[in-house]
Amino acid sequence: MASNRILYVCQEVTPYVPETEGGLLCRKLSQAMQERGNEIRTFMPRYGCINERRHQLHEVIRLSGMNLIIDDNDHQLIIKVASIPSARVQIYFIDNDDYFARKAVLRDADGGCFADNDERAVFFARGVLETVKKLRWSPSIVHCHGWFSTIAPIYLKHVFSDDPIFKEVKIVLSIYDDGFEAPLDAGLKEKIAHEGVEDENLSVLETPSYENLYRYVMQYADGFVLASEHVSPALCEAVRRSGKPVLEYQAPDTAEFFDNYARFYDSL
Repeated sequence: MASNRILYVCQEVTPYVPETEGGLLCRKLSQAMQERGNEIRTFMPRYGCINERRHQLHEVIRLSGMNLIIDDNDHQLIIKVASIPSARVQIYFIDNDDYFARKAVLRDADGGCFADNDERAVFFARGVLETVKKLRWSPSIVHCHGWFSTIAPIYLKHVFSDDPIFKEVKIVLSIYDDGFEAPLDAGLKEKIAHEGVEDENLSVLETPSYENLYRYVMQYADGFVLASEHVSPALCEAVRRSGKPVLEYQAPDTAEFFDNYARFYDSL
């Protein structure tokens, strides 16, 4: 199996937030691919519920300090880092007081999605890619996990498309059973267009639902992973009809689970 430089853009990573299917997979996949000789960079948001002292997060001053403009407003980009000692894996955190200070992940105490989740996702995607540029590290694979990471492929194919850091990158999109019922902010389409994205397919986001977001982003992926056993049937059908490589769902305890991921990366 060939060695790859893999950028993991993760909605969640265990043990920093309460354990989820995606969070546990991102933690194990990062370790498994690193142990197989790949270069790894793993990013997640620094949600306010993360205990920075317990997990020994510290700010990376040389990477922090940039301001990102989201919907005509400046937001400071702060980069933090921590290590999972048992895995020897380093995790980078995208932080900003406006978007990630609240003591929650993506939902409020009543279980409703935060109204600004769309802007939070945009900031996260921009923050990851700007930080990778500062690191001067060129990934061969960008693997996005969870709906919150889906803005990254849009940026890679538009805003950063001519950047030599990302010139040859292949994009993998993992789809989980992490849907939400209420649509995202109605202005998401305009916010993406405002970033310089000229795309006739943006009309799909006139109704910015969970499934429509994935339908729009699918055009930018080079391969898909059905990471949950119960992914939306409509999305499963759309993925399989795309004609692009698909790694079908496999139980995490499958003997060749991580080798199948490695082979899938190599096939792209």
